[in-house]
Amino acid sequence: MTTPRKQQISLADTPYYHCMTRCVRREFLCGEDKHSGQSFEHRRGWIEEKLHFLTTVFAVEMCAYAVMSNHYHVVLFVDEDKANQWSMNEVLERWHRLHKGTLLTQQYLNGDTLAEPLVDMVNATAEIYRQRLIDVSWFMREINEKIARQANQEDDCKGRFWEGRFKSQALLDETALVACMAYVDLNPVRANIADTPESSNHTSVKLRCEQVKTSEKTHHKASQTDNISNQPNTLMPFVGNPREGIPQGLPFDLTDYLQLIDITGRSIREDKHGYIEQSQPEILKRLNISAAHWLIITTEFRTQFHGAVGREAALTDFCEHQHFKRRQNISHCNKLFA
Repeated sequence: MTTPRKQQISLADTPYYHCMTRCVRREFLCGEDKHSGQSFEHRRGWIEEKLHFLTTVFAVEMCAYAVMSNHYHVVLFVDEDKANQWSMNEVLERWHRLHKGTLLTQQYLNGDTLAEPLVDMVNATAEIYRQRLIDVSWFMREINEKIARQANQEDDCKGRFWEGRFKSQALLDETALVACMAYVDLNPVRANIADTPESSNHTSVKLRCEQVKTSEKTHHKASQTDNISNQPNTLMPFVGNPREGIPQGLPFDLTDYLQLIDITGRSIREDKHGYIEQSQPEILKRLNISAAHWLIITTEFRTQFHGAVGREAALTDFCEHQHFKRRQNISHCNKLFA
């Protein structure tokens, strides 16, 4: 039986989530359909543009993404504290970038004088919008509905474009987070449509690599490539390993992560030379994951884990909070994260 969405997402346990959506039947999100010969490559731009736009509206940041031929992956960070700091005006202005809102919210933002009971109604509506702007389901809905309408209009047809609601997984600790990000970023390499991570079009890792190259061309020192200001502003930044006073961001060094992705990508591609054992990346050392297990995780993440992912303690807490009778993935998590 499918797990209800509210039991898959628990911000009390983790703000990180892996989401994936696939097209129905053999419909193509992008790429070229070998059966009809028609190219849908331009649709990659639709979804990538929409993802980046939504991060400027929602209190949700992207850690990683990959747009494939008939599905896409995204790793999200939900910033509940940020949303709670927004004023009522900011919440309404953000929501109105997506939807018209109500007549009262439009009048309020236009500066019309409203009676106190009507202002109270506007405030109540704003609180509903605030919750939606930290809701993973609403984030994915804004992408999928728009893309489905555009694709159906282009194909001159009606009906489902996506095979169902998006799949989601809670990422309960650093190990699950970096493993899932690597799995997502390496999708084109595993699918043999890209030779290297930096040549993988429509992925977060390519965007990060391009930003690093731009920083180097402007004569920044190599150590400055981890600086938040030198990273893509629509992606959650890498802020370095955990330490006192660490700013909000991904708890790894950017250079370490890019090295990890490069070595892993070479190991996955049989025609490339790369051995993780001989050049163990710092992230694997810190998280204490064996190279053999790491390769299994980054090539089989979706098949190995069906639900929340993390080490035993984090998974136990999550299941208790969600009132699950059994802990899914516990044997795989214990084995692969050991």
